[in-house]
Amino acid sequence: MRDVSVIGTSQLPVKKRCERSIRTLGADVVRAALNDAGLERVDALYVSNMLSDELQSQKHVAALVADEAGLAGVEALQVRAATASGAAALRVAYMAVSSGLVETAVVVGVEKMSDLIPTPALAKALDAEREAPDGATLISQNALAMRLYMERYNVSADAFTHFAVNAHRNARQNPNAIFREKAVTADMVRASRPIVPPIRLYDCAPICDGAAAVVLAPTARATQFSDTPVRILAATGATDRFRLSDRSDPLQLQASHLSAAQAFQEADIERSAVDFFELHDAFSIMSCLQLEAVGFATPGCGWQLAEEGAIALNGRIPIATMGGLKARGHPIGATAVYQTCEIVQQLTGRAGPNQLTDPHIAMLQSIGGAATTVFTFLFGGA
Repeated sequence: MRDVSVIGTSQLPVKKRCERSIRTLGADVVRAALNDAGLERVDALYVSNMLSDELQSQKHVAALVADEAGLAGVEALQVRAATASGAAALRVAYMAVSSGLVETAVVVGVEKMSDLIPTPALAKALDAEREAPDGATLISQNALAMRLYMERYNVSADAFTHFAVNAHRNARQNPNAIFREKAVTADMVRASRPIVPPIRLYDCAPICDGAAAVVLAPTARATQFSDTPVRILAATGATDRFRLSDRSDPLQLQASHLSAAQAFQEADIERSAVDFFELHDAFSIMSCLQLEAVGFATPGCGWQLAEEGAIALNGRIPIATMGGLKARGHPIGATAVYQTCEIVQQLTGRAGPNQLTDPHIAMLQSIGGAATTVFTFLFGGA
């Protein structure tokens, strides 16, 4: 197996609603990422999208984007893992290049959530026989986890406030963030309206549209394309019991823990080497539980990292450095691809006002469904 690096990136500003089509959004970021890598073509294209057949009546998105981008003839596959689809596509591309079967590949994530109502389609990431008939949604399952956490550790919903505050503060300096013009205070978070109690408006990521792409190549050839390639040190995935109610402890994200442990072993590094963590903050409770599952906090104490400022840009373990899912936006199929672009920005010193001080190792973790599927990546600078 060969080492693999990111040699080109592209991302469009996330918007509440974009009038352009899935095909043109995807094709634009593909062409821009290829241009960034100095390539005209790649051997394979992997598209991440969760909702286009439900919201745009469009299947076969990968071939559609490839054709629109002028790449007819290349292998083009659509990859899905519910809300972790972008990370799944990245892992498939990583394995293809690492195996030597593909020399260069582009991963594109694209999603238009503003067409129609996405909530029923998102609920299909749950058990269609044993959860959906009872009215369960991704929001209700996260609300259940948050209630269990509050009861077990005797904390209020206000304990999670600073996850949103941190994300919105960082988004203010990210030109691609949906909430780049919105200042959010702790008082605003606490006063925001309930969605599914105890989850409030500022505890969850917005419905939005967006697209991003990255180009991968063998590390041995990476400097032929980029002066600042970023190496993928590990790419792992794991699953938990499908239903939250079937898990021995719903507050222990086993898939998060397992995939992170495998990634650290694969990269041969300690958790303490991680300089920042782009986690899946679609809901505040998931930020808290992931920090605990990976080992950055002990059970029951993840929220304290936010309250104490440890997750800030100058903190011990910065998260959501460009706004995260909460404030940059969570266009599902594109989310992990945006995160990868942002990691490349940080590791190559191009994160602008949000630039961390001399980062070397980054971690990305993406959640599918109710933490049923989790992918973990570790990245290192050249």
